[in-house]
Parts: sequence; structure tokens; C-alpha cells
Amino acid sequence: MVPLKHNVRLAAAIVLLVVAAAVAFSVATNENYRWGVVRSYLFNDQILAGVGLTLLLTLISMTAGILLGTVLAILRRSANPIVSTLSRGYIWFFRGTPLLVQLIFWYNIAALYPTISMGVPFGGPSIEIASANQLISPLGAALLGLSLNEAAYMAEIIRGGIGSVDRGQTEAARALGMSNGKLMRRIVLPQAMRVVLPPTGNQVISMLKGTSLVSVLAISDLLYSAQIIYAANYQTIPLLIVASLWYLLLTTILSFFQNKIERRYGRGFDTPPRRVRHKTRTAS
Repeated sequence: MVPLKHNVRLAAAIVLLVVAAAVAFSVATNENYRWGVVRSYLFNDQILAGVGLTLLLTLISMTAGILLGTVLAILRRSANPIVSTLSRGYIWFFRGTPLLVQLIFWYNIAALYPTISMGVPFGGPSIEIASANQLISPLGAALLGLSLNEAAYMAEIIRGGIGSVDRGQTEAARALGMSNGKLMRRIVLPQAMRVVLPPTGNQVISMLKGTSLVSVLAISDLLYSAQIIYAANYQTIPLLIVASLWYLLLTTILSFFQNKIERRYGRGFDTPPRRVRHKTRTAS
């Protein structure tokens, strides 16, 4: 077989390569980027502290979002219409409103509820726990907003993973006398991991970048740390490049581990079948 010649494809590839080389040359040689300033601030103590806080926000918010999202996904599939409707309502609200609005809302929650109290609902006696301003700090508002928003997205991802498990396996487990909790832990969730992991990895990367929104709450994450520095030295573009390089590095690392985990849980599903060679015997 003689392979076909794709002259148009080759020409397009050459043009794209030339354009990419021209862009790279322009970025490398343009003095307005001030690469010397970028190098001097890349490992600045304030920037590194912002990187650490960004990772902490991502870790806590994703953990809380996955746990709450799992509960919401199970409630969403419940046969009880009240429970299922409440879960639907939660997902509908938090997916339908912008994350930035939710963060600002939690930051200003004291305007609606000056004090956090516990007691009998509908006007009954209650005990005051603490002031909302003291209990919900800017960092607490950021964690609340990120976690509750992420839970809504994770609920739909996990619900899709649970739905991908063969119904016959759940029926067989119930026939063996397994409770619903044990059925979820031992049969459904382990098999759903293969479907859940790829979009969850994407959500982790999105969360890492989404933490930049907490800069509006004056929290010293990576972006806000860069903003504080360039507000003092007026090196706006170099500091934004520093923040972008750190985000790019962190997302690259997360993508690497995501691919590793996906390959581990995808064993036996993505491996192409082996070719079996049949030997022909000739009669002597």
C-alpha cells in the first residue's frame, strides 16, 4: 500500500509552525515583557506564600466538594421525592449562579444574619453562638463559596458515574442481602471511579484556577499576592506573567497525576485486544 500524499495538510502544518516560531521569537525578544523582572519575582517569598494558600484552598474546597457532592448524588437518586427534589434544588441554585457572586454573598452574610444562633425554628427560643463577622472570616467565606459551588458540579459527575454501573450488579448485591450503604461502598462507587475520575481531574484543575476569584475578598492567594506587589512597583505585566507561570506549572503537575490515575483505573477497558496468530498445519 502506498500512503496518500496530503499536500494541503503539510502546507498548513508548515504555516502553523512558522507562525508559532514567530510568536515565540516576539515574546522572547520583546523588552516590554521585562523577563528580568519576571525571573526576580518568580520565587519571591510573598509569591510562594500565595502559591501555598492557593494549593490549600484547592485541597480543602475539592475535598469538601467531593464529599458533599457524593451525598447530593446519592440523595438525587433517592426514591423519596422530597429528598430528591431538595438535592435537585441545591444543584440548580449553585450551578445557576456565578461563583464570584456566591463568594461576595458569603463575605457579606453578616448583613443578612448579624449573629449565628441555634434554637427552635419559626421564631422559637434560640441561643446565640457567635457574631457572623467573627465566625465567617474572609478565608471562611472563600472556603464556603468554593466548596458549596464545587459540590453541585461534583454531584452531577458522581451521579453520572453511579448511573454507569450495570444495574444487574446492584440487583445481585441486593439479592445477597447487602444494605444500601454497603452496596454503595463495595459495589457501586468503586466501579464508578473509572467514569468519575476524568471529569473530577478537570474539576480539580478548574478549582485551582478558580481560586483566583478569592482575590476580590482580599485573601493573599497567588493572584492577590502578585497584585499587591505590582501595586507597589507598577510592574503589572511581569507580575501577571509570574502568576500565570505558577498556575501553568501547577496545572501541568495536576494533569500529569490525573493521567496516571486514569490509566490505573482504566486497566482492562482501554487496552486493545491482542492479535492471536493462528498457525496452519500442513499435512505431510
